[in-house]
Amino acid sequence: MTEEMIIDLFTESIKTILLLAAPMLLSGLLIGLLIAIFQATTQIQEATLAFVPKIIVVFAVMLFTGSWMLNSLVAYTIYILDFIDLIIY
Repeated sequence: MTEEMIIDLFTESIKTILLLAAPMLLSGLLIGLLIAIFQATTQIQEATLAFVPKIIVVFAVMLFTGSWMLNSLVAYTIYILDFIDLIIY
């Protein structure tokens, strides 16, 4: 296995991780920002007000993007398995 193959596998790994995590992280960030603006406007400083909507939104995003995430993960697994003989050798 050459250095270029290792770099390619590493690059694809990082790209897959970022693509799979991005929808949940961005939705959590967006809802957190909206709740922070709401809390600052109304001066309500309840801790559960910030966590419960984030959990609900992230769970909903997981439900909507779950099939895409699974297909991406399967495609990456097939990509890795194509290189398994080179990795072992």
